[in-house]
Amino acid sequence: MNEILRAALAVAERGWPVFPLRPGAKNPALHREDRCPRTGVCADGHVKWEQRATTHQPTIVRCWSHKPYNVGLATGPAGLIVIDLDMPKQDSSQDAPGGAENLSALCERAGQPVPATFTVRTPSGGTHLYFTAPAGIRLGNTAGKLAPLIDTRAHGGYVVAPGSTTGAGIYEISDPSPVLELPAWLLVLLQPPAPHPLRLRMPGSVRTGSAARAALAAECNAVRQAPAKQANNTLNRSAFKVGRFVAWGDLPREEVEEAFQAAGEERGLTVAECRATIRSALDSSARTVRARETA
Repeated sequence: MNEILRAALAVAERGWPVFPLRPGAKNPALHREDRCPRTGVCADGHVKWEQRATTHQPTIVRCWSHKPYNVGLATGPAGLIVIDLDMPKQDSSQDAPGGAENLSALCERAGQPVPATFTVRTPSGGTHLYFTAPAGIRLGNTAGKLAPLIDTRAHGGYVVAPGSTTGAGIYEISDPSPVLELPAWLLVLLQPPAPHPLRLRMPGSVRTGSAARAALAAECNAVRQAPAKQANNTLNRSAFKVGRFVAWGDLPREEVEEAFQAAGEERGLTVAECRATIRSALDSSARTVRARETA
């Protein structure tokens, strides 16, 4: 058994789903949506790396016996939140603090110790701190939200697992301590602000209960109830349908975007996926919509 296969199995044995990354690299080795053959696991629609990540031992053995793939760990399905402490860029000031120093300063200001949890050292000299997500909490990824050079990976994200290698070196466990639950004070800092109630500012000619508002509510509900493999396609289709009401001036675009963004994120799509899909669908709808009297 090769070493990278051992590494993939070791990660999966912890209950953390894995998927292949390109050998010696950090990007997924799975096909993109625009190259999806729509066969096999993708027969009902493109299945992304997060959904394909697995702990199934025979699947892992079959995959990593094929090529020496690096190991991607899907943090959301694993129930993990990983804090990524980066090093300063080479062209930065020599005394610029790195992510580890910024975390220490953050902990000091909060009157909290630096958490001692399962830790992986990256080839660049950075650090991955592993935490379990509190029950009932769903966090996304962040970049610099806690402090400069500190990112987090949760739902919609992944990290390169220990045992993987790049041209700079190997990802290796530097602290095998048990994985702690994310400290409550860090959870407070990472949680998004409470959403404001959605208030559609409708023109006077469009009343509550109108076709426009009913269509928006129905299509947002369709997104929330879409099968996992069809979530993004459903979001695109539903936003396109409602786009005609935006083009006609019945619904403000920014509030339609807000409603679909919330629905898409509830269904499990990432913030970036939702934003790109919604904007593309509304733009396309605006280009093709017919005048109201002929629709």
